[in-house]
Amino acid sequence: MTSKVLPSAARSIEEKEARLVESRLRLFCFNIHAGNSQGKFHEYLTRGWRHFLPDTGKHKNLSELARLLGEVDIAALQEVDGGSLRSGFMNQAAYLAELAAFPHWWQQRNRRIGRIAESSNCLLSRAQPSLVEDHPLPGRIPGRGALLAVYGEGTETLAVAISHLSLGAQARNRQFDFLRELLAPYRHTVLMGDFNCQPSSPAFRRFMERAGLAVPGPLALATYPAWLPDRSIDHILISPDIKPMRYEAPAMLLSDHLPVAVDILVPDGVKLNRSK
Repeated sequence: MTSKVLPSAARSIEEKEARLVESRLRLFCFNIHAGNSQGKFHEYLTRGWRHFLPDTGKHKNLSELARLLGEVDIAALQEVDGGSLRSGFMNQAAYLAELAAFPHWWQQRNRRIGRIAESSNCLLSRAQPSLVEDHPLPGRIPGRGALLAVYGEGTETLAVAISHLSLGAQARNRQFDFLRELLAPYRHTVLMGDFNCQPSSPAFRRFMERAGLAVPGPLALATYPAWLPDRSIDHILISPDIKPMRYEAPAMLLSDHLPVAVDILVPDGVKLNRSK
């Protein structure tokens, strides 16, 4: 006996599949180390000149990263060079956005050392946010920031923030408080970035409890150092109403960190203005 799908049932299946595709996002978070790959700790010294001077390896690493970004919907990148000597005066954010065909991108320049190095946060997006805000983070030494992008309109919005927190615990605690207040007005939230601390940190645990955010899996993924990761310092955190799917730290030696990535389903009601 051959079973048949009724036209109305077929339409229902197609509509359900279309909604699933529309609500699915692949998020990607990566401290790219200005394009510097790293293989051992001693290379911070033996190859430290790459932090100040250009070399062909950076361009090759960025081209490989752009290929991987082709499958990403929203990318949060840290330590992106904004166009200084060490990058050959190339704006790495603009280069990645163009090569990976992202129609929307924003750059937050945070720290500049003359014409030698310029570090920034970068947001790449295939959907058009309704709002983008640039916020400096508190700290004794300036140079840290957060980018906030809001997708959708009205009460059903998705807030996505990216940041790179300080190495010092005292400054980091203040930055966690700032980020909690920044995201408090929004119901559906994502926070991505290099936090420079692990989830076992008391300040990090307290932040997640107060902000209502959690890692997308049973355990945070180890991302540092890239060649033998044993520390979870790069994170994607999501609110409980966002459904995570695949959560991973792709193994790639394009930086001294590994990236983290997760596929999510955004809540019903959030309308993403995707570019065609």
